[in-house]
Amino acid sequence: MTGSATAHSDDLWRAIRREAEAAVVADPFLEAAAAFILDQGEFGGALAFLIGRAICRAEPDRAPFMRVAREAYAAEPALIDAAAIDLAAIVRRDPAITGFLPPFLNFKGYVALQAWRVSNWLWREDRPDLALMMHSAAADQLQISIHPSARIGTAVFLDHGTGIIIGARASVGDEVTILQNVTIARHQDDPCHAPTIGHGVLLSAGATVIGHLKIGDFARIGAGALVTSDVPAGCTAVGVPARLTNCAEAGASTLS
Repeated sequence: MTGSATAHSDDLWRAIRREAEAAVVADPFLEAAAAFILDQGEFGGALAFLIGRAICRAEPDRAPFMRVAREAYAAEPALIDAAAIDLAAIVRRDPAITGFLPPFLNFKGYVALQAWRVSNWLWREDRPDLALMMHSAAADQLQISIHPSARIGTAVFLDHGTGIIIGARASVGDEVTILQNVTIARHQDDPCHAPTIGHGVLLSAGATVIGHLKIGDFARIGAGALVTSDVPAGCTAVGVPARLTNCAEAGASTLS
């Protein structure tokens, strides 16, 4: 991440604090929910608290996850910048959202993605046991399972985040939107290869993407589709088995 990305995360943090202050004035009932934002001096500390609270219901058990998140952010500040980019993408792409505070406090897809970013850092630091422990805690509490070995870009939006599975070795590009009950995983007969999801892809509710394949940039996968072969850039894949529509180069066809 560049210095401009860090400046962006600082600006976003100030905006979140302003929104939290205004929300508490408008409705004092929100004071307890927003207190950790007002108590934190920087975005990384608030993210660490948010992750710990979300993946561990018992307060004493949160501390280790909060500590490791702070450790990750201190070692790799780009994780904080990625979290800011993810949050800004939600506000940009969700017409029902007008500020940063609601998705930051309430969207479990957002916090699950940030918990994954920390577990992925642990995985890359050769700390797989702790990475998998964090993955398990997040999956149990948030119903979103993202393996620590997966690779995910920025500005990723897990919309209506429930029932999402992103398996080991899967790759997800920037600006991807994933709706509820989507599975991205390896085929049992080829455990060494996983799907690659390109830039700007939309994976609609209930879609399943399995195997050694690539979904091209800006492709769209329809609700409930079963995709087991490549989808060219810009195409739409629908149905079970999936067939291609809206492709620039050819008409509709069944994926083989």
